[in-house]
Amino acid sequence: MIEYLEIALKLIVGLSILNVWLLRSKKATEWRGGQASTIREEFKTYGLPVWFMYVVGTLKVGLALVLLASIVFPEYEMYAAYGIAFLMFGAVSMHMKIGDPLKKSFPAFSFLVLSIVIALI
Repeated sequence: MIEYLEIALKLIVGLSILNVWLLRSKKATEWRGGQASTIREEFKTYGLPVWFMYVVGTLKVGLALVLLASIVFPEYEMYAAYGIAFLMFGAVSMHMKIGDPLKKSFPAFSFLVLSIVIALI
């Protein structure tokens, strides 16, 4: 039973990250920092350079793919789960830095918690 829960969590986290960075990066959502309507604008709102957006995006997409691959290759699970948790901690911190309402950091905080759960089960 725990195996199915772990697979479900990996699918939720991995596919959600891929959705945000590959399909919705140029679309407005209620979760974007400040008044940003794209990921590029969001990083600008945080005071971060464009090159850093590409680094973070590459890491998030790569780690999401590794997390999904860890369904079949569990030896990579810890790297992906803790890597995603670290990046989500950074995302929550950026929301706090600019004074966003707590609601805006909910997805990042949720994926932070779920990634830690994945690593621990």
